[in-house]
Amino acid sequence: MSALAANMLVIMLHGVGSSGGDLAPLTNTWKDSLPGAVFASPNAPSRSSFGSGYQWFSVAGVTEDNRSTRIKEARAAFDATISAIIEENGFSGRLDRVAFVGFSQGTIMALDAIASGRWPVGAVVGFSGRLASPLPLQAAVSTPVLLVHGSADAVIPAAETTKAAALLQSQGVMVETLVVPGLGHTISADGAARAAMFLASAMTK
Repeated sequence: MSALAANMLVIMLHGVGSSGGDLAPLTNTWKDSLPGAVFASPNAPSRSSFGSGYQWFSVAGVTEDNRSTRIKEARAAFDATISAIIEENGFSGRLDRVAFVGFSQGTIMALDAIASGRWPVGAVVGFSGRLASPLPLQAAVSTPVLLVHGSADAVIPAAETTKAAALLQSQGVMVETLVVPGLGHTISADGAARAAMFLASAMTK
């Protein structure tokens, strides 16, 4: 699909130790629901601290105290990656037609992108993540957000989605949440379907 024919750019942001290709099955299930969308699923800028895959920031020795600093330090490389994808796909000056979809650490970066006000994109979907951005926030209030989490997630507790939603809503951001009963640290078919409906609605307004 040419850049002129595309009406939406969906940028997929993978989790730590993973790669862009790992989210390809998700994009395949969304093509019918999001006609005219193009999908980009880059590798994060750095090799993972734990062997295979890539990472947006290192989780080696990460704590509640230092996580926000690492996110802040990761912004420059994240922004460069996103800017290149947007330019390559012909969406410069069309951020309202761009959506971020993150999983785990990818969700952390997607939420930071709007919580900091740097990327007022058309929509954000975050699976199994948290909001851990440095304070104070300067949120992009025009960006609607959907947060999806499994109730049995042992990696990032579902309570993090509840906390993220409350904080973003206090900033004026429109946030929807879905907690999937019994689901671990993964994306379910129900969660993927809800995300597709959310993106279709958000990006046609």
